Parts: sequence; C-alpha cells; structure tokens
Amino acid sequence: VTITGHKDTQTYNGKPHKVEGYEVSIDSELYTENDFTFTGTAEVEKTDADTYDMGLNKSQFKNKNNNFSDSNVEFVVNDGQLVINKRQVTLTSEGGSKPYDGTPLTKPDVAVTGDGFVAGEVTEIKATGSVTNVSEGEVTNTITFTKGEKFNEDNYAIEKKEGKLSITAATAKVTVTITGHKDTQTYNGKPHK
Repeated sequence: VTITGHKDTQTYNGKPHKVEGYEVSIDSELYTENDFTFTGTAEVEKTDADTYDMGLNKSQFKNKNNNFSDSNVEFVVNDGQLVINKRQVTLTSEGGSKPYDGTPLTKPDVAVTGDGFVAGEVTEIKATGSVTNVSEGEVTNTITFTKGEKFNEDNYAIEKKEGKLSITAATAKVTVTITGHKDTQTYNGKPHK
C-alpha cells in the first residue's frame, strides 16, 4: 500500500497557503482503500516562506476490518509537502552625472521589479544618494525602505542595483564683445578716418 500526500508550491503573499489530502495506491486485489482508516490530519497550512512537510506516517493508517496484519501488508508513505517560495524583488536606483553648478545631484526614484512587496509590508522606498562636488567622486545612490510590522526578511529575496552619482568639472564660458570705434565729422574735402 502506497500513501502519497499531496504537494503544492506557492509564492509568499502574506496570506496562509494550505495543502491537504493524499492518494492511496494498492497493488493487490486482496485489499481496497475501504480496508484502511486514517487517524491523522493530512494537511499543512502556513504563511511564511519555507518548506513544510505534512507529517504523514504509516502509524496513522489503521486496519479497519481486521482482515490483514502488518506481516502481510507493507505501507510505503510519501509525505505531503507545502513549499512557499520567497518573493523575488529587485530594487534599482538611477545613476548619472552633471556639470558642477553648486547644487546637489539627487535621483530619489527607485524601480521595483520582480514579484514586488506585499502591500503594506514596505513603505518609503527611495534612493538617498547625493553629490555636489567633483572631489566627492562616484557616490552610491543608496536604496532605503521602511519595514512595516508584518515585514519578515525571510519571506523575500531582495536584490539591490544601486546607481552611481557624480559631478563633472564645469566648462567655463567666456563672452567676448567687440565694439568698433565711432566718430562724427563734417565734410571738408579731406579723408576722414
């Protein structure tokens, strides 16, 4: 007699996931599924990302009609299982540069891709990098976010792709104004210059 628990794979979404039940396979014409009674709980219900076994074992299956013994019936139990995968989240901040003008360069927007966060678990996703002077070199546009009370790091696989910010030397602009000389004379028959 082979007992195989049901299996399921889900992605964490902040809500409970459940897998229940099992299948019985009997490779003998002497017995049917009605000859056995199940005395356990064939289910597992969880919320957080992880792998959970149902906990099936042969002691949970009893001889219902007393028409067989353990010596002539072998139980093979394949446990049921619930797998809740982590949410895959990629956070990307911008990079860039600008010529020096005395004001800081910031790029606070962050792109959230992949599965994203479960609503309400994370807020204020932003990039905090800032650079004003050429001498600061490349500054990482660091990504930050605020974790809510239901946030659990173990439910997420978070990848941060942080851009670089920099200032380049300003190119000086020179304006040259050429003004020709002027003169006013009265005709006298001689050249004027």
